[in-house]
Amino acid sequence: MREYLMPVLAIAALALAGCNQSKSPEDVSKDVAKAEQKANDEVTKSEERAQSALDKSYDKVNDQEIKFSNDAVHQTYNVAIAKADGNRKVALATCESQSGDAQKACKDQAEADYSAARADAKSSAEAAVQQK
Repeated sequence: MREYLMPVLAIAALALAGCNQSKSPEDVSKDVAKAEQKANDEVTKSEERAQSALDKSYDKVNDQEIKFSNDAVHQTYNVAIAKADGNRKVALATCESQSGDAQKACKDQAEADYSAARADAKSSAEAAVQQK
């Protein structure tokens, strides 16, 4: 058994000793080039993923900004209509103190002012939407 054990141990020792030997400059150069290429590929892929994620985030932010702007325009329109409606009600109540043709003219003027205020609110909202 010793006959077989000695050559096996000798081969194992030689194999282990050979693992720590330096490589030739050509092999080292090839290994370095491969490592650099792999590192560059990983950086490129990472940059592409980062850019893609940023693009998606930008799109989401941009969509939210547009939604916010549209909501702001809509709410501004609603406030303008509420003011116009309130002014109309006050004007019509004031018209009640008059009689005959004066009351009719007062109510007609209140309705005309209300229609003009609604038209102004609508045109302002449309202009705000077009500016985007």
